[in-house]
Amino acid sequence: MAKQIVAMHPIGRVGTVEEVANAVVWLCSDQSSFITGETLRIDGGTLAGVS
Repeated sequence: MAKQIVAMHPIGRVGTVEEVANAVVWLCSDQSSFITGETLRIDGGTLAGVS
């Protein structure tokens, strides 16, 4: 089943907890202070092209 899940991801692997946490930390930092009202998909491209 794990191989099937990995095969669904365009980048060929499942993301890590650290990758999601890094995005959250960035959003909480001053580096993202100009970001407003945006959806940040952290999905390895799974939903690419989906509106």
